[in-house]
Amino acid sequence: MKTCLVVDDSRVIRKVARRVLEDIGFEIAEAADGMEALAWCRAAMPDAVLLDWNMPVMNGIEFLRQLRNEPGGDTPTVVFCTVENDVDHIRTALEAGANEYIMKPFDGEIIAAKFAEAGLL
Repeated sequence: MKTCLVVDDSRVIRKVARRVLEDIGFEIAEAADGMEALAWCRAAMPDAVLLDWNMPVMNGIEFLRQLRNEPGGDTPTVVFCTVENDVDHIRTALEAGANEYIMKPFDGEIIAAKFAEAGLL
């Protein structure tokens, strides 16, 4: 079973994302910020990461930049899922190594489509 790390400081968002991702066949791990997510990835690199931008301790873009420099950090598919929807944020995310970009609010169809486009389904 493929694994997805859901990284968001909102417990509600993590719970909704967990339900959607489990329904499409992922095993889920959760992290409340980028630092916690990085520790998780160092212990067990996931197949995918659903990532928020604005979080305490370490935000999403800082996490992504560090992840891509970790051993094996180039392999997870990273899908940003954030309220940041301007072109500069999207460009910054893609340049840092994001594979896809979803705007909040999201639904199961959007997540499934992005994960399918990324070859994870």
